[in-house]
Amino acid sequence: MNKLFRAALLSTIFACGIPGFGQENSAVAPPAATVDYSEIIDKLSNIIRAEIEQKNIPAFSISLVDRDKIVWSDGFGHQDAEKRIPASADTVYRVGSVSKLFTDMAVMQQVETGAVDLDVPVTRWLPAFQPNNPFGTPITLRQLMSHRSGLVRESPVGNYFDPDEPSVTETVNSLNTTELVYAPDSRIKYSNAAITVVGAVLEELLKRPYHETIQNSLLTPLNMNNSSFVRSPAIDRQLAAGWMWTWDGRRFEAPKFSLGIAPAGNMYSTATDLAKFAICLINGGSSKTGQIISEATLQEMTTPVKDENGKALGFGLGFHIQELDGHQKIGHGGAVYGFSTQLEILPKEKLAVAAISSLDGTNSIVQRIADYALRLALAKRDGSPLPTYRTTVPIPTERAQPLVGTYQSGERWTQITELNGQVFMLRGSVRYELRAAADDGSIITDDVSGFGTEVKLDENLNLLIGDQKYKRIQDVPPPGVPDAWKGLIGEYGWDHNTLYILEDHGQLYALIEWFYYYPLKSIGNDKFEFPDYGLYHGESLQFIRDTSGTATQVVAADVKFLRREVGTKDGETFKIVPITPIDELRNVALAATPPAEPGDFRSPELVDLTTLDSTIKLDIRYATTNNFTGAVFYKQPRAFMQRPAAEAVIRANQQLKHLGLGLLIHDAYRPWHVTKMFWDATPDELKTFVANPANGSRHNRGCAVDLTLYDLATEQPIQMVAGYDEFSSRSFPQYPGGTSRQRWYRELLRKTMEAEGFTIYEFEWWHFDFKDWKSYRIGNQTFETITPQSDTP
Repeated sequence: MNKLFRAALLSTIFACGIPGFGQENSAVAPPAATVDYSEIIDKLSNIIRAEIEQKNIPAFSISLVDRDKIVWSDGFGHQDAEKRIPASADTVYRVGSVSKLFTDMAVMQQVETGAVDLDVPVTRWLPAFQPNNPFGTPITLRQLMSHRSGLVRESPVGNYFDPDEPSVTETVNSLNTTELVYAPDSRIKYSNAAITVVGAVLEELLKRPYHETIQNSLLTPLNMNNSSFVRSPAIDRQLAAGWMWTWDGRRFEAPKFSLGIAPAGNMYSTATDLAKFAICLINGGSSKTGQIISEATLQEMTTPVKDENGKALGFGLGFHIQELDGHQKIGHGGAVYGFSTQLEILPKEKLAVAAISSLDGTNSIVQRIADYALRLALAKRDGSPLPTYRTTVPIPTERAQPLVGTYQSGERWTQITELNGQVFMLRGSVRYELRAAADDGSIITDDVSGFGTEVKLDENLNLLIGDQKYKRIQDVPPPGVPDAWKGLIGEYGWDHNTLYILEDHGQLYALIEWFYYYPLKSIGNDKFEFPDYGLYHGESLQFIRDTSGTATQVVAADVKFLRREVGTKDGETFKIVPITPIDELRNVALAATPPAEPGDFRSPELVDLTTLDSTIKLDIRYATTNNFTGAVFYKQPRAFMQRPAAEAVIRANQQLKHLGLGLLIHDAYRPWHVTKMFWDATPDELKTFVANPANGSRHNRGCAVDLTLYDLATEQPIQMVAGYDEFSSRSFPQYPGGTSRQRWYRELLRKTMEAEGFTIYEFEWWHFDFKDWKSYRIGNQTFETITPQSDTP
């Protein structure tokens, strides 16, 4: 764009009356120094404490800006994994895509000098940048900065998943193997790769690393002293531990590698430093050290781009542009391994909030708190009643159970499940937790992914979600999957970011970036398309199989994911290499004494399950070498339980007979010394799957059972997602992979056992504990010394 045309455009922007950074609200608010924010600070602090407790957010920091002042900033929770250091407003977090604002603004500073024209082909500065462009229209910086370049979301090298820390140049060069998803300027396609190209232009233009330019031209002048695009000892001293969470209930510390797409997402900052940046924006680009960027340039960056029909879209140049209760809101969110950030600014009202959490994928709750802070500040300044903040409580069991099931409306479906008191709704590409509103009892979504969508049953037991009606689907076993899909289903990628390919409702799905559940459409030759929404719209997946027909990798959205070897193949038994040979452990365990347990306990009444119901089948692996250690632990293949627990198992078995199914028992009462042998034999990294003998096991009390289903007609076990005693995440009751048929039977087993007073162990789909387990003492009798009990209940 030439200078005369750009000046004319800016004149048009101001003439149209779009709220500008230098323009005052018609109802001028009192200066920040005269507003008493103490009431809203107390209110916000209480809300934040309640939310981080309910949603288990480790650390949360926030700053509130009014005009040229930070009127409040604080931290909540703890910034370190050991919970020794309280979080503060100066705790450092990774702020993800908020980085894009700084990269784009550094380029706009060069536009102001005349060194850069946003509307010429980007190849002027990067002649080697040559992705396949079948559309003919060249890519410009303006398109890249407004996410209308048509580039893929991620680069093949240096993408969000890639832990190898390549340079910006290597990352951008890898885009030459990709093809544009859309014609430039035709559609919004959010792209980390695009802003990385912008950073590469900055490097080529000024002949130094992009992050040095940003440091010198933005961070240092704004006194953002705890901010950087590069980790350093100073950053590390204040850096919060970031945390990941997964669909199946795991939490682990986030990886810390630098992103190859660094200009798009590698910045470190604090709530205080982001507030300083917001003050600069609110005040037309000025700072205490001088003008950082012109007000006219800010106006251009925060004016929404438009489609071919003149409709304003959600992005300007870098900035995300929205509305909050009729007020223009600008800013950006950031989501990067272990962290979630929202920078929200009301430019006309000169208010801003920076809020950050140290838990991955929590932008929805971070934004809800940030928006509430803005609403409170607006009300306080206007003298209006302070808005309320809806809270929730767990749904009572009697209200939750009628909701559980699968529902359909046309091609749309939703599924509601319950596990250990938590109720979940899978709808579209996201799974939400359902809770009861504290004010009126309505059942609504409330978790880190979203809030406020109401869910209820009508008089015909149809599910109403907002204004959408869903009809309950009959609860029957889903059909098997096509043979062609069996070699594709599985896990791909890395420990820190795993891609699941699974089957649901007769369709392949990709569960990607831990939370996003996308149906895939086959386009032939092991190639599938992502849906036309979400993170990867317009992009595809290509599977590569070995000679056996099993996929060894999938290139998804131009990122290569290698198959992960997880668990065991169907019918195989998971094995470990014991730390110490079992025979050496046996004598030590037999000579050891179970932990002392003071108190009153019921007298043991162990009964043999098979004597109560002959259709109960046994596959007692620990009486054979076919178990995870390869050693024999029991002299007899027997299954004993305390009588009340045994009778509950029998009732469950009777219920299953109506479906042509029975229970197959793998283990029940287990002498304590066997638990000790398991523990002492198992490597530390796998001890999640064995009980600590220092506490004893519920198996030792005769109130736990390991079991599965079998077909009464064929007498064959029902195939589950994972096999018995598989030490992997596939064993978790909420593991999302596999087929819908496998997951249906897993849920049937759980619901049947829970109906008889059992609860499932969080790491093993086959392990159930009876409700009265605390009433019995830890036992150490061998099967041979158990006194037979009457077979009659």
